[in-house]
Amino acid sequence: MVVDLGAAPGGWTQAARKLVGDSGFVLAVDLKLIEPVDAPNVRTIIGDVAEPQTIQDILEFLPRSADVVVSDVSPNVSGIWELDHARQVDLASQSLRIATSILRSGGSFFVKVFQGNTLNNFVAEVKRHFSFVKLVKPKASRSKSAELYVLGRNFRKKP
Repeated sequence: MVVDLGAAPGGWTQAARKLVGDSGFVLAVDLKLIEPVDAPNVRTIIGDVAEPQTIQDILEFLPRSADVVVSDVSPNVSGIWELDHARQVDLASQSLRIATSILRSGGSFFVKVFQGNTLNNFVAEVKRHFSFVKLVKPKASRSKSAELYVLGRNFRKKP
């Protein structure tokens, strides 16, 4: 079971659908309308990661705790690097809040971040919840791009 935050236009949702096959489930969440996926085990909802209600909306659709939370949420880029970085890390933190509320023990989290002065603090926060944490720079990402992903594996669910 995969929850895709910031799912529009739907690329990660399509990839998750292929990975879960016919027996898994994918829930795609975004502020914008997401392209419909022609599969009975994919649902889409409109939601804001910054709104506490979004967790409740997600939980209503999940039959059990999620195995994976993917977040490609991104701010509207202003061109002012410090502001864009701060907004991105805030969105990543909101995504982490959702992940820690809906993941099963042992689950995984994959979130987009921008390099900058608060990245280390965010990574330290992820390490509080996951036993394995790694920064990932996908091959598809431009070499000059400040975009990275944080991978957290083996979620330690608190009782």
